Amino acid sequence: MDDSDVPDETTQTEKTQPPSTVLRYPTPAELFKAMPALGEMCQHRPREDELAGAFVARLRGSTTPEDAITFTAFAVRPKMGVWWGYECLRSIPENLSREDRELMEMIATWTRYADNENRYRVMKVAMWAPKRTPTVHLGLAVGWSGGPVAPNDPAPVPPSRTPRAISAAVLSCAAQGDLSRRSVALARFIDLAEGLFRV
Repeated sequence: MDDSDVPDETTQTEKTQPPSTVLRYPTPAELFKAMPALGEMCQHRPREDELAGAFVARLRGSTTPEDAITFTAFAVRPKMGVWWGYECLRSIPENLSREDRELMEMIATWTRYADNENRYRVMKVAMWAPKRTPTVHLGLAVGWSGGPVAPNDPAPVPPSRTPRAISAAVLSCAAQGDLSRRSVALARFIDLAEGLFRV
C-alpha cells in the first residue's frame, strides 16, 4: 500500500509528521476522558502517559484483543477510521456480496472526495440496505462522519456514532466464517491498526 491509497487527511508537507495528525487526541488517556462511550466498550484502560501504538500492542496481547479494534475506531479521525475499516473489509473479499462490493466502491470514492454529496449517497444506500452487513455498518459510519445526516435533517450526530459503526463493521467482519479464521482476521486487522500509529 502506498501513500496514494491513503485519504488526504493531512497536507503533503504534514505526511512526514508523527501520526498524531490522524488522532482525535494526543494520548489514549485523553481520548478515554473525552469520549466516555469508549470506556463503556473497552475492558482495559490506558496508562496516563501511554501512547496509542503501545496501548494497541498491549491490547493485542490481552484477553480481549477486540479492544484494540474498538480503540482504533475511536482513536483516529473519522475519515482515517473509515479508510482503515475499508482496508480491513477489503482484505477478506470472499465475505463481500455484490451489493457490498458496490457500496465499498462508494465508500472508497468518499475517502478520496469527502464531500456531502458522496456522503449522502453512501448514507442513503446504507440506511436502506436490507441487511446490516459489515459494509453497511461502514457505510453508516461515513454517513455519520460529519455534518447533517441528510440535507433536510440538521440534527447533530453524537461524536461516538461513527467510531461505534466502524468498530461494528470491523469486528463483525472478523466474526464471519469459521472459528479458525476469526483469530487470523483479527490479527490482520490489528496489524493494519498498528500501522496507523507508527511514526
